[in-house]
Amino acid sequence: MRKLISTGRLVFLGIFVLAVLVVFFVKLYDLQIIQGNQAYEESVNSITSTETVIAARGNMMDRYGRLLVSNRNCNNLLIKDDELLMNDDISIAEANEIILKMCSIIEANGDHYNDELPITMEPPWEFTDMSATQSLLLNAWLTANNLDPDASAVEVMARMRTRYSIDGNYSAEDMRIIAGVRYCVNVRWVIPTSDYIFAQDVSIGTITSLMEADLPGFEVQVSYVREYNTTYAPHILGYTGLMSAEQYDYYRDLDYPLNAIVGQTGAEAAFEEMLHGVDGEVEITRTADGIITNTAYTKTPQPGNNIYLTLDIKLQAAAESTLANYIETTNQQTEANNLLAQQQHKLGEVQELITGGAIVAIDVNTGEPLAMASYPTFNLETYWDDYNDLLEAENTPMMNRVLSGLYSPGSTWKPCMAVAGLSENFLNRDTTITCTTIFDKYIADGYAPGCTGGPHGALNVSGALTYSCNYFFFTVGDMMGIDLIDKYASMLGLGEPTGIELAEATGRVASPAYKAQLYAGTRDQAWYAADTLLASIGQGLTGITPLQLGRYAAAIANGGTVYSCSLLKSASSYDYSDSVYEREPEVMSQVETGQETWDLIHEGMRGAVTNRWGTAYTPFLGFEYEVAAKTGTTETGSSTNDAFFICFAPYDDPQIAVAVAIENGSKGANLGVMARDMLQYYFDFQVSTQNTENELTLLR
Repeated sequence: MRKLISTGRLVFLGIFVLAVLVVFFVKLYDLQIIQGNQAYEESVNSITSTETVIAARGNMMDRYGRLLVSNRNCNNLLIKDDELLMNDDISIAEANEIILKMCSIIEANGDHYNDELPITMEPPWEFTDMSATQSLLLNAWLTANNLDPDASAVEVMARMRTRYSIDGNYSAEDMRIIAGVRYCVNVRWVIPTSDYIFAQDVSIGTITSLMEADLPGFEVQVSYVREYNTTYAPHILGYTGLMSAEQYDYYRDLDYPLNAIVGQTGAEAAFEEMLHGVDGEVEITRTADGIITNTAYTKTPQPGNNIYLTLDIKLQAAAESTLANYIETTNQQTEANNLLAQQQHKLGEVQELITGGAIVAIDVNTGEPLAMASYPTFNLETYWDDYNDLLEAENTPMMNRVLSGLYSPGSTWKPCMAVAGLSENFLNRDTTITCTTIFDKYIADGYAPGCTGGPHGALNVSGALTYSCNYFFFTVGDMMGIDLIDKYASMLGLGEPTGIELAEATGRVASPAYKAQLYAGTRDQAWYAADTLLASIGQGLTGITPLQLGRYAAAIANGGTVYSCSLLKSASSYDYSDSVYEREPEVMSQVETGQETWDLIHEGMRGAVTNRWGTAYTPFLGFEYEVAAKTGTTETGSSTNDAFFICFAPYDDPQIAVAVAIENGSKGANLGVMARDMLQYYFDFQVSTQNTENELTLLR
């Protein structure tokens, strides 16, 4: 019978197994006996540390997905305190000298190191304004060093000189530099918190210079900084920075680290919790020579969500461009005219320069802000470098006039008056009022306001809007009274919160209550007929924001629906795979009235553009799209009036509403050219988009 396994095969298998065992035991002997001592020394000298892994902040896009704000990788420098300050081979004096050299190299390369010590950089020593983090850390350091919480800056610096063994031969300024860095490292031994970032976003040149100087004690950490992919909408996008005391009180409950960077203004602040990521942690094992032998994540970082704003950044660019061009060109012409007037001794013709302005574009059918431009403006990319100059600059460029500017809107208020008069049956299509220029009902009381451009003769409500007849609306306002005026103003969103997530001024409409509050304790607190007449043409005590004016124009266009002006359109997870939020239009109020109310108002605003004597006729001559508009001019007490303009288009199917406000703008009719630029871009973009869609459609 034949054997299943031959003897030769068994011998070969035995030899193979024996060879494997020999190799195994030889290797084991080498590791255990020959290299055992070396491995033991390496294990004893290995250092395992836990480090923070910075989570990326979410990106910010416009409504079409164009990237507005993102992150870019940057190199941060960390102080390795175990290598620099707890190293037996480096004396304290040497460590201080190394710190001074590192700071000098960083500054010489155009970068900056972080100094969190809230004391001036040169004597006489004084405390500076402190953030919440700085105050908390300083108090902890004072306690740990047995200093009174009320110790002066001089006492603190004296203690630091001895505490950190800073040689007396150093100048006061160099001593302060060393003390600042030593404090930043030392205080984190007192309160364990996130890493001290010695220098943020340093250049390769800085890192190279430090390495060439062969300085120990620092480590390069890869992190992120905010990158702005547009120069537009700085007031809207906002910026980030260290937490304030008030912010820390809130964010510490959300487990934010003490030195977290959070949104300070604009969308960065409004959507902070959506954009903010969750930092991770990693355990890193190093040999005594600093060589990394193992890396293990104990907590995976989770980037923040990405958000889409309602803005169309291209329309925003058009708004900022036309606004800046108009104001700068107009001011140049005004300066030339003023010089000529002064030379001819016609001082009464000298005009004030425009000090600022705003443009707003609103989606008529959703209330979404498409553009919100404020002038003067600034550059977010260089904001901190320009900060002091911006504080001192004329006309407050950091002020967002769209949300914080309060203006009496002049005759752009008149459609509100028309809504009230028609809805309350004081007016109808056939009601006419004869303008005789001077409204003399209260002439016995010393008040007889006039009508610019009058006499207009007999007008119905549409004609009164076309010609912007003050006399007509003086009469209507006098009939209705201030309470009804205020009721409809509120219903149309004037002097009411807009629903935008950014900080805004609510404003107010003229009322007896507001006047009594404003002039409490004086004879001026009484409400007079003259106050009602002024309120009827959008002047006097009324103060609304350009965003409210834009939303109001949209409500006039869509038939009385006042939407929330929320800036957030949608949000997605950091990898764009999941939807986190989708906006739905939110109605904040609705004017209930007949369709004829809107027909008559629209006819009047369309007439302002098409009628040869209409107040908005000239700007839209030859314009291919049908526009309805209303102009406004407000006396402010200076030599030049504020100016306003609202419009919507297309007339038969409104899609977009535009509002313009210009300080010292002279006449509202002048502003139509800016609104036209906005509409031109908007409709050109719609046409180009439609053409692209058609081109991508398969032929059948």
